[in-house]
Amino acid sequence: MAFRRPLIVIVNFIVLTAGVKIATADEPVPTPWPHQFHALLFMNYSGDLSMIDLWYDWINGRNFNIIQEQLGGITYDLEWNNGTSFIYSLDESKSCRSAQLEVGILRPNWLDGAKYLGQKNVSGFLCNVWEKVDFIWYYEDVITKRPVQWIFYTGREAHVMTYEVGAVLEDEKWQAPVYCFNKEKKGLSTKKALSGFKGYKEKAAL
Repeated sequence: MAFRRPLIVIVNFIVLTAGVKIATADEPVPTPWPHQFHALLFMNYSGDLSMIDLWYDWINGRNFNIIQEQLGGITYDLEWNNGTSFIYSLDESKSCRSAQLEVGILRPNWLDGAKYLGQKNVSGFLCNVWEKVDFIWYYEDVITKRPVQWIFYTGREAHVMTYEVGAVLEDEKWQAPVYCFNKEKKGLSTKKALSGFKGYKEKAAL
């Protein structure tokens, strides 16, 4: 079973890369993320489809992505603000890969410094649009200030299906399985991806 990094993790690449952009008085700025929320994301990458059950919990320094591949398995991506990350399955393979990164989860204001591009109608919603360091395009509903979608430079799209501000996942569900702490037990083919991810984030922190 091969693991793929969910989009919410990839966003970490750009957290610290952009300088602060001073907005003009008549230019909207992105709404900071709530300190706790739950969102269901429909992912599309050139027809490769998946759903991400996203639990963001800045207060407790953690972020959880539960990724359901179309007609496939489920991957769990658990991230902590100290840079620790676990990517694992709960099936009989008991696969797990861990990483220690220099940067933790996304800050609520991770879109600070994004360039405003104007407004666009997306899936029936009038959205303000921002671009962050030529890496991600973020669409926010003009009226409700809720995110509608974001698109990565690769063309991978995240469509927000539900958005529950203040929702919190039970504490016991944030615990990685015991086999993630067994040094002899490793997951499948994620070493290269995690190595590149770590290198980019170290560069972003400069």
